[in-house]
Amino acid sequence: MGKARKPVQIVILLLVVILGGYAIGTSLVRGDGKPKEGARAPSFELLGLDGQNHTLDEYKGKSVVLNFWGSWCTPCVKEMPALQAQWEKWQDKGVVVLGINVGEDQMTVENFVKQVGIDFPIVMDPGRNAVRSYGISPMPTTFFINPKGRIDSIHIGQLDLTTLDDVIGKLVKP
Repeated sequence: MGKARKPVQIVILLLVVILGGYAIGTSLVRGDGKPKEGARAPSFELLGLDGQNHTLDEYKGKSVVLNFWGSWCTPCVKEMPALQAQWEKWQDKGVVVLGINVGEDQMTVENFVKQVGIDFPIVMDPGRNAVRSYGISPMPTTFFINPKGRIDSIHIGQLDLTTLDDVIGKLVKP
């Protein structure tokens, strides 16, 4: 019995080492999944409330305020009026405020948008594909993307009117 256990223990040890090496190697290659400031913003294709599919590429050449939110998220709800105000202020200067709703159904999102009175573009991420691409953990999280498609800054948490205005102002400066 003792002679049979030794080869089994060696095989188990080898499997543990191989699987451990594989796990470490794939995590190093993948990175932590969160894009950093200065990096190219990950692309996406998501259904908008207008019934059309939208991609980040369609906003090339514009500054984009990409806001991940949910109607169940209190800070997300509180920052919506500030996002709407900045959309109204900056849209004629080539700035797009784009809301990505995370995981809610279309009816819930439509009702929320009507209730709060926002008219900037909203797309839905029911499968959380964009959430994974952008490494979103807490919400709200907002990415400020320059006209070249690079991330200028990332803000985690609720934004206020003054902060939004300052960051967007820096984003559109030549």
